[in-house]
Amino acid sequence: MSARPLATALTLSTLLLAGTALAAPAQHYTLLNGNPDGTYRIDPQHSTVLFTIGHVGITQFTGRFDKISGTYTFNAQDPAKDRVHITIPAASINTDYPLRDQHLRSKEFFDVQKYPDISFVSSKYVPTGKKTGDLYGNLTLHGVTKPVVFAVRELGAGNVPYLPKPWGGYLTGFVARTTIHRSDFGIDAYLPEGLSNAIAIKVEVEGRKI
Repeated sequence: MSARPLATALTLSTLLLAGTALAAPAQHYTLLNGNPDGTYRIDPQHSTVLFTIGHVGITQFTGRFDKISGTYTFNAQDPAKDRVHITIPAASINTDYPLRDQHLRSKEFFDVQKYPDISFVSSKYVPTGKKTGDLYGNLTLHGVTKPVVFAVRELGAGNVPYLPKPWGGYLTGFVARTTIHRSDFGIDAYLPEGLSNAIAIKVEVEGRKI
């Protein structure tokens, strides 16, 4: 076979193989649907705390805290046994701008030297659906403790044995949202024009069963 027919045959074979691959059933990402009951330790590498605040009456701005630790217990049959305890080092605040982060850590805002930790301790969980509920508890921020309610949604649950330690095992994931007013916690810098009083909080948590 000459060089040109051989090249043509190889090209046709490649196109046929590509067509076969395209025709194969696509693999879709799906959430695991196992039993979420149990006590879990939060995985800090796969959990995130985000906050969104209004800026100068123009837009919204989102930052995060880079460190989180804690445990939670979930019992679908007996929600009275549900427990959540989360601690966030205030100094781990990150807005991708070091000068601003330094300002936020100062006495004008979080005063991290005096109040190093932000914490949440639950008091009760009230289911609102098969995979949703309201999580009541006390949020301590800037040395002030106030009651808050998080709207919680279960994402996935199941055994993930292929992940290496310390990440693999039986895992669950939840996302929780609430809105607070920072003035309730004694943080009132740049109110009311510069920064909004209302802060939307989103907590994405992945935990490994203990």
